[in-house]
Amino acid sequence: MRLGPRRRRDDARCALADMCGIAGFAGIGLPAQEGKRRLHAMCDAIRHRGPDSDGYFLADVVAMGMRRLSIIDVAGGDQPISNEDGTVTVVFNGEIYNHHQLRRELTAAGHRFATHSDTEVLVHLYEEHGTDMVRQLHGMFAFSIWDSRRQRLFLARDRSGMKPLSYTLREGGIVYGSELRALYAFDRHALRIAPASVMEFLAFGYVPDPSSIFEGVTKLPAAHFLLWSPGREVQVQRYWRPPPPDGTLCDEASLIAELRCRLEAAVKSHLESEVPLGAFLSGGTDSSTVVALMCRHAAGRVRTFSIGFAEAEYDESHAARAVAAQLGTEHTDLVVRPEVEQIFESIAAMFDEPFGDPSAIPTFLVAQLARQSVTVVLSGDGGDELFGGYTRYGDTLRRGGSRRLAGARLFAALGLMLPHAFPGRNRLIDLGRSRLGRYASSVVHPVRVDEGGVASAWHPAARRTVEGQLDRFMSTDEAGDFAALMMRLDFESYLPGDILTKVDRTSMAVSLEARVPLLDFDLVEFALRIPGHLRVTAAESKRLFRRAISEIVPSFVLTAPKRGFAVPLAQWFRGPLHHRILALRKPSAALEPYLNGSAVERLVTEHSIGRRDHSFLLWRLTVLNHWIAAFADGRLGRPPRVPAVGNGGSDALPARPAGNWAT
Repeated sequence: MRLGPRRRRDDARCALADMCGIAGFAGIGLPAQEGKRRLHAMCDAIRHRGPDSDGYFLADVVAMGMRRLSIIDVAGGDQPISNEDGTVTVVFNGEIYNHHQLRRELTAAGHRFATHSDTEVLVHLYEEHGTDMVRQLHGMFAFSIWDSRRQRLFLARDRSGMKPLSYTLREGGIVYGSELRALYAFDRHALRIAPASVMEFLAFGYVPDPSSIFEGVTKLPAAHFLLWSPGREVQVQRYWRPPPPDGTLCDEASLIAELRCRLEAAVKSHLESEVPLGAFLSGGTDSSTVVALMCRHAAGRVRTFSIGFAEAEYDESHAARAVAAQLGTEHTDLVVRPEVEQIFESIAAMFDEPFGDPSAIPTFLVAQLARQSVTVVLSGDGGDELFGGYTRYGDTLRRGGSRRLAGARLFAALGLMLPHAFPGRNRLIDLGRSRLGRYASSVVHPVRVDEGGVASAWHPAARRTVEGQLDRFMSTDEAGDFAALMMRLDFESYLPGDILTKVDRTSMAVSLEARVPLLDFDLVEFALRIPGHLRVTAAESKRLFRRAISEIVPSFVLTAPKRGFAVPLAQWFRGPLHHRILALRKPSAALEPYLNGSAVERLVTEHSIGRRDHSFLLWRLTVLNHWIAAFADGRLGRPPRVPAVGNGGSDALPARPAGNWAT
């Protein structure tokens, strides 16, 4: 039985798919009406990902649904879409940037297309190549395909993890969705918070793939696919691995020329749209590169957007303004004085599991600003992981470290014996670390169960989780290209777990599609093969990248210091959000077992009196406390409520269009 919109057959345009959310289940054994009700509830929970329309497919074994944000082929791009005889059906979130080439090849092989969307390419590509189809896709995607002939459900996620997809196995069946909200809407009573995941969140600021905050719920990792069939064991397979650095790539002039060409091709391939398209612009190297290349190839004047804060030390909108003026974009920036309590509530509710990166605040605000004018934006994310942009890379390379820990462990042991505030304690601990340990210490917050850590040694998950959370780093071979190793680890962990999660959830909360051209597959494969010392050194970040873009971006972009997307969090926790950290002294009953009460008390006191800045860890604790309450009272099963920009969520100074300032 097919429900919802049918395919249009008379549109002659080739089109990319629309951003959306997908959800479904198979093998659950529900009566037809109950299955229909639950599928609708799952899609309603992710309505913010696609407010324009919905579509559903229900058969005896499987149910699939989607919410659509209309971007291209607005009149005729509805889903689900099937092949010629209706035996292969897909729901799809994402875009396939090489769909024109794939369509030509499939047509030559005898496949007949009924639409001109890239969504239909998926069903015919599956017919032709089976699960190997994913190896031919260039784009960002999460999709499910039902093959009625084989009685097989096929789920897949893109190589970088740009689009999310989670699932849980239940009594021989499977339930899945773009966000955990969909699984919550399917059956909230089946979800239990995973203690080990809480500890991972405290350490990383996010729950790393493939774990989720819920027991028995798994995120399908990037570059993986899943196969489910009735009565058979579920198969999860990896279809792509990041290539190792190629030591023969040593001709800098050739690499710079090739990188410049691939950057241009990547941005050009991301410009297809039938609705207004713009870009986030921070004024840094990555976003400036994307915007500069857009200006070369976009039809019409490029629209750019930036956010600044009224606190001068956190207002970086002037850098974006200068780049916009130089490139001639139609630029809008907004300086905000947030109503901090309300913006906290909104951001904390925006994520389907605890998320502790406070840069989600400006990311959401700039997405909200852009959505007033456009439906699609290009973002510069991914450049730091591919080309060595994080300051921690240079710091780790400068600090060195021993691969042989036996002699160095004495320093660490002495450091751990000293009181928490003893001068030189952290230096001694650092001297005892290997190179990889020093890198790991820069990406993981200390939630130790010893004195000074926030994790409760009494919680059953605390010690084994805290002791094991760095295994992914410590077990990796340190030999060879260490700079490339650090970037690859971030590409496989921090990028999908933090950066891409932040961009996806904040943009989807306001129904804005965010494209990430620096993660174009051809560009990623090329970048990861470049030896690490050509990408970053102890003295220079983004070494090769800067040379490649020297003829693309304004010269002052190359000399500007590295900027983060910072917020005045430390001040907020001593001001309008002070009551939030005071509440951590008496956390919710569900959170209390995880925490070392005396350590949390120390954090709150030291931060409140200005002795130390503990704002990042306090933010994680506060977000976790809020999220647990939202899970308990049912808010997780609803789309996030977001305030209008300049109304409720922020006390905004007027947005400034291009030309209203001096440069």
